[in-house]
Amino acid sequence: QVRLVESGGGLVQAGGSLTLSCAAFGISVGINNMDWYRQAPGKQRELVATITRGGGVVYADSPKGRFTISRDLAKNTVYLQMNSLNSEDTAVYYCHTTSWGRDYWGQGTQVAVSS
Repeated sequence: QVRLVESGGGLVQAGGSLTLSCAAFGISVGINNMDWYRQAPGKQRELVATITRGGGVVYADSPKGRFTISRDLAKNTVYLQMNSLNSEDTAVYYCHTTSWGRDYWGQGTQVAVSS
């Protein structure tokens, strides 16, 4: 069975950094495209970053230059390094992948940025 387990969220001051982790079970992060989404209170869920099977990366406009998505194949884990955080980054962050037409989501990890 596919399972995505997220960790690393928390409360951070504006300008600070956090690194989120997504440990994958039942799939390989080296075979599947992996995504990070986020959903702020009262807002729709939005795509933040993608790392492709080949290792290419794509970012949404707002985190571009501040966030870095990466993976550790040995640990079968995807990361989202977040720098220069601001209040607009406050959201629940979700790991996501699609395998054989099915969507799989992590449980979400809360990121709260205070000033």
